[in-house]
Amino acid sequence: MTEAKKPASLGEYKTILPYLARYRRQYILGFLCLLLVDAAQVLIPQFVRRAVDLISLGSINQENGALHRIFLLCLGMAGAMLLIGAGRFLWRYFIHGSSRRIETELRGRLFDHLLVLSYDFYQENKIGDLMARSTNDVGAVRNAIGMGLVALVDGTVLAAAILVIIFIQDASTAAFAVIPLLPITVLILFFGHKVGKQFQKAQETYSAMSDAVQETFSGIRVIKSFVKEWWFIKKFADTNDDYRDANMVLVKTFGIFFPFITFLSGLTSLILLLVGGRRVVEGLMSPGELVALFSYFQMLIWPLMGAGFMVNLIQRGAVSLGRVNAVLNTAPSIVSPAQALRPDPGEHTNEIEIRNLSFSYGEKKVLENISVNIPRGAWVGILGRTGSGKSTLLKTLTRMVDPPPGAVFVRGVDVRDWDLEMLRSLFAVTPQDSYLFSDSIRNNIAYGLETPDESIIKGSAELAALDRDLAAFNEGWDTTIGERGLTLSGGQKQRTAIARAFVMDTECLILDDALSAVDAETEQRILRGLLEERDRKIRAGRSFAAVIVSHRVSTLAYTDFVLVLDQGRISECGSPRELLDKGGFYAQMAELQRLEDARG
Repeated sequence: MTEAKKPASLGEYKTILPYLARYRRQYILGFLCLLLVDAAQVLIPQFVRRAVDLISLGSINQENGALHRIFLLCLGMAGAMLLIGAGRFLWRYFIHGSSRRIETELRGRLFDHLLVLSYDFYQENKIGDLMARSTNDVGAVRNAIGMGLVALVDGTVLAAAILVIIFIQDASTAAFAVIPLLPITVLILFFGHKVGKQFQKAQETYSAMSDAVQETFSGIRVIKSFVKEWWFIKKFADTNDDYRDANMVLVKTFGIFFPFITFLSGLTSLILLLVGGRRVVEGLMSPGELVALFSYFQMLIWPLMGAGFMVNLIQRGAVSLGRVNAVLNTAPSIVSPAQALRPDPGEHTNEIEIRNLSFSYGEKKVLENISVNIPRGAWVGILGRTGSGKSTLLKTLTRMVDPPPGAVFVRGVDVRDWDLEMLRSLFAVTPQDSYLFSDSIRNNIAYGLETPDESIIKGSAELAALDRDLAAFNEGWDTTIGERGLTLSGGQKQRTAIARAFVMDTECLILDDALSAVDAETEQRILRGLLEERDRKIRAGRSFAAVIVSHRVSTLAYTDFVLVLDQGRISECGSPRELLDKGGFYAQMAELQRLEDARG
């Protein structure tokens, strides 16, 4: 995902047009109510003008009915005020309500798209930044299509109506009074450009702060273990200060802009008093007309201030929408082909076939010339030093990373030709990190089930040797674990993740070093349970293949054959007994682990 550093253009709003079109009726009704409010507002100074003229002429008495006319004018003003109140409620209901709904839909679309994006996207983008785009930026878009549009329409209509009225009422006085408004227009244009760049900087620092917070709380165990709270406090304080400084730049800009506009607007009152007052003295204008002009020019302050407010919201929205669009415009790098294949599982004897597989992350070669056939129902072990490419090899099977065409086949079909969802549903995977959700143990195990089944959940937990820990859980299977399984031990986390894979009941299980945190006795119980599960499936006419990555030779002894990887290549291949006789890396690891066990 690439993102330009220059301020986003208003062209970003093209992506929001379909949403506005969907809610066009609500927006139209809202703007009609807004226009009604503006019409009522410009009427009030006319009521005041007529009342002041009646008073200034000294014609208030019971005989000529002047008092009655002033009473009627007051009733008219009260009616206009009621109309303004009702209209403001309605335009807020229609326009702000619609902008809130669009915000919800946009955030939902962004979340849905994030789930579609491939694994490599999350390697290149930080979670804190994505959270900032999903919250802060989407909120800024809502403000732009809500209050930003209101300020645009309201300010334009109200200013235009007021200018027409004051020029009709007294053109010469109005011509002098509007002179200070000309530099305000230039100032607004300059202000909008400046705010766009400053707000983008503020959003970027907000993302950095979100990253720091997310990273801190995700790694709270490590932080406390190393007594590094002080370092992360400092790191957050630095990013927090950067966010404050970026926003203070915006505050200073507003601090100069709005008072200056107020000063220029105040000049109109000064000019009006000098020019209009003279015309009243000369009898060319009535006192009521002067009071009305004062009211109209006071009303002009909102459109002028609203113009700056509108520019601010629209620019902020454009910047934020640009950041959201950068995610939405990112296509997943791994997708199902247009004509996905759905092969018959009984057509091929090989479950998995790898032909001369080579794979690189950028310029870093991870796998080189890997070739192996895994028959249906076979158990395969993978052993190798850290960084030898074991996990990457497993990821090519499910297209978490994309292998080259013609390199990896499942049931005789290139994985790139499979429907992606169907391909991944063939495998039950327990990855190295054993990620758990902040939910109950029961729901974490049942994660792969469409409909939770108590017997399946308990059977999978028993198979993963998790049932013996039930007494240690405060609320049994309904015990809520912390984020990422914070309240569980490493072994309990791994066994919960293994049980979650077991409930999938697939014909191929992948364990990526998933037994590293369990003791030897528990490991043996789990593996014996898996052997029993394989026998049960064979009796039922089904196969049960397994790919097991482990650093323990005792684990790999249960497999049919073992691949030993060294710097991305297969250095040894054979049954556990054959590899022991060869005296290679596998045999060396077996001897080392035997000595460790002997020493206790």
